[in-house]
Amino acid sequence: MIPIRTAVCEDPICQREHEDHVTALSGGAAGAIVGFGGIVRHHDGDHDDVVALSYSAHPSAPGVLDRVVAEVTAGAGDGVRAVAVSHRVGDLGVGDVAFVVAVAADHRGEAFTLCAGLVDEVKARLPVWKHQRFADGTDEWVGSA
Repeated sequence: MIPIRTAVCEDPICQREHEDHVTALSGGAAGAIVGFGGIVRHHDGDHDDVVALSYSAHPSAPGVLDRVVAEVTAGAGDGVRAVAVSHRVGDLGVGDVAFVVAVAADHRGEAFTLCAGLVDEVKARLPVWKHQRFADGTDEWVGSA
């Protein structure tokens, strides 16, 4: 069974900490550590003036995250050693880390493949919404984060 850590949290999250965590859990067996960090950027779509945003999560979000990660990793090969996935909620500024995935695996191919699959599935299914604020005082809600 692959060790998995998931979190939907208000505290800052760090890609490096996730990578260190899966490295430690791999017990020296992983030849590849692949990480993804989703960062708040200053632009989105037609707006080049994002100044801040807030993520809101449905109360079911932690359970949904657990299920999504378990489903995606269930199809992973024997060479996957550990996975850590976190999504931050609350108020974030430009440059803050909002979403992190880290995968430890024996080989880079399986690590990259699983990491990409986790990013895509979590973004598609996690009930988290983004409220963006712009420099001109306007704002918008964006579907699923």
